[in-house]
Amino acid sequence: MAWVYLFVSGLLETVWAAALSQSRGFSRLGPSVLFGVALFLSMGGLALALRELPVGTAYAIWVGIGAVGTAVYGMVALGEPATTARLLCLLAIVAGVVGLKVLH
Repeated sequence: MAWVYLFVSGLLETVWAAALSQSRGFSRLGPSVLFGVALFLSMGGLALALRELPVGTAYAIWVGIGAVGTAVYGMVALGEPATTARLLCLLAIVAGVVGLKVLH
């Protein structure tokens, strides 16, 4: 179950990062509330995962999922550039996350 908590928490990191951007410095209520809720749930899920997983592995995977998810969101929803170099770098992060899971 720890891996499920970790994966969902990583996805929620993407949600809170996107909401933080949309809050425009906490000047918009809806995105600001979504940021707070997603942040709380993301940290809570990470805390639950850390009951069973080593902190180094869990944190690296959590950050990796959030970083890749946020970058993909930026490219798909916000029109950020999807260059070959950028996609290769994201692929390297995914490979690292998968490697950490496999080697656990």
